[in-house]
Amino acid sequence: MTLAPPNAQFKHVGLYVRDLDAMAAFYQRVLGLVVTDAGQTDRGGKIVFLSRSPTEHHQVVLVEGRSDAMGEGLINQLSFRLESLGDLKTFNEIIKAEGVRVDRTMNHGNAWSIYCFDPEGNRLELYAGSPWYIAQPCAEPLDLDEPEDVIVARTRDMVMADPTFAPKEEWVRRQVAAVGAAMPEA
Repeated sequence: MTLAPPNAQFKHVGLYVRDLDAMAAFYQRVLGLVVTDAGQTDRGGKIVFLSRSPTEHHQVVLVEGRSDAMGEGLINQLSFRLESLGDLKTFNEIIKAEGVRVDRTMNHGNAWSIYCFDPEGNRLELYAGSPWYIAQPCAEPLDLDEPEDVIVARTRDMVMADPTFAPKEEWVRRQVAAVGAAMPEA
């Protein structure tokens, strides 16, 4: 039986950058994006998350580490939002059946993700949002072969132990205020 791919919506882009501060300032100043989180990646570089939408944690991700050797290869990833954890688990099965090269699967607390590559080596992220927020970056291993209720319970325990925890609705209210404060008056 061939599985039909669930609805995957393109939602954000991650860029490798040389000058993180200058790039973050540009996206804030020119496009009016707001920094929603910043920190260190699990691979050692700095990362900044930006958004202009009060309901999207990030629309642009800037990742330190672009080198001259990378040339024009500045895309960190193309990210597609799914409707549910169940859809992500379905994609996990499709990816296995198709023999797609997987980078890793991650539990971000606010989302569950599969990072994989297209045939030319471009990294893709397929992700489903969780009902919670915690500060990013957060990158815990994720086993998508576990039952959905086990994944949700582990995630709930993880985020509840984090001092930055908030229900998604509360985080959205804070973002509405932050994005509204950053918008120029008409």
